[in-house]
Amino acid sequence: MSQPLDVLGGITAEQFLAEYWQKKPLLVRNAMPEIAGLLEPDDVLELALDENVTARLIKQKDRDPNQWSVKSSPLLKADFQKMPKLWTLLVQAVDHYSFDLSELWKKFPFIPQWRRDDIMVSYAPQGGSVGKHFDFYDVFLVQGYGQRRWQLGQMCNAETEFVPGQPLKLLPEMDVNFDEVLAPGDLLYVPPGLSHYGVAEDDCLTFSFGFRMPNVSDMMDRVGDKFAENEVLRNPLTDIIRDQISAAGEVTANELEYLKSKIMEQLHNSNVLEDAIMSLMSEPKYPENIPEAEEIGTGDLEEALDQGYSIMLEPASRLLYTEEDDEILFWGDGEGLCISEAFAEKLKLIANGESVMLNLDFADEDMLEDLADLLNESILMLVPPAEE
Repeated sequence: MSQPLDVLGGITAEQFLAEYWQKKPLLVRNAMPEIAGLLEPDDVLELALDENVTARLIKQKDRDPNQWSVKSSPLLKADFQKMPKLWTLLVQAVDHYSFDLSELWKKFPFIPQWRRDDIMVSYAPQGGSVGKHFDFYDVFLVQGYGQRRWQLGQMCNAETEFVPGQPLKLLPEMDVNFDEVLAPGDLLYVPPGLSHYGVAEDDCLTFSFGFRMPNVSDMMDRVGDKFAENEVLRNPLTDIIRDQISAAGEVTANELEYLKSKIMEQLHNSNVLEDAIMSLMSEPKYPENIPEAEEIGTGDLEEALDQGYSIMLEPASRLLYTEEDDEILFWGDGEGLCISEAFAEKLKLIANGESVMLNLDFADEDMLEDLADLLNESILMLVPPAEE
């Protein structure tokens, strides 16, 4: 069993996964003290005005706080003029813009990278909220600045009814059974489906570490895309079932079973399924946040490595791998990668969140070319010694 974790209040990852994960909430005081003051409200307001940032400005009318409006990015300075008393600003993927914040993913080593969604920050003045609601994903709510009061209620599902006529999926009521105020560094884990309601006690920032599972619909779409890329599968099937006369409008049970069997035959192709799932899971959620890389060749790369530069995953990119029968396969930003065997073990470490230094004495030309390609695709990035 692993060691107790401060971020989980002194319980082990195994205990958390067995007793809390997707089952019930967990409150941990001062779980992440290093997040306190990492960003301030002005930082978030400035970031929200960046044309590449995904953000939402949520307002409640002064005369009727039960009437809501939502303005999605791009946001302009004019959107923040003549503000009502109650409002909230949500900014997605803040971890793509702050290395200090993206490092805090390492606080949750017991949940793999492919389950990560993003780190969203919510800013609100006193009284601001996004209403009573629930999510279909796991979230760790961590207070970074100011204080926010959280209430938790009943479990909800796809059949739950929402308040009609509003731009947000708001719950008409909550059976409150948890009521606590979070201060900077405090953490609240909320499992999928659990209704929750957060209200700012003062100017506050709350960071949401979201973890999401894929859905079957998206996976099937990706499988269909992979089949569509196969020219052989575009050829008509052989009509070997024309062994009986049937009515003009009928599709016989024998014919239907034959067509279904041909689909299932392809679905049993594990290589296609694996490539489809892994390409989907490694696809970046916010590709516009991936910076354009400055082209680097193996010569300049060798010079940088000799100066002590290390290699890490670009925060907005995704790098995943599978390992079976001593074969390691990689996918980065939605594409399968061809990686030399010599570089595979180092790349595994990077995918696992480590910053790696490459010893030039053991780096062959194939390894340097692989690394240069990944840097030029902005899947990986070089970090100067002083910035580690």
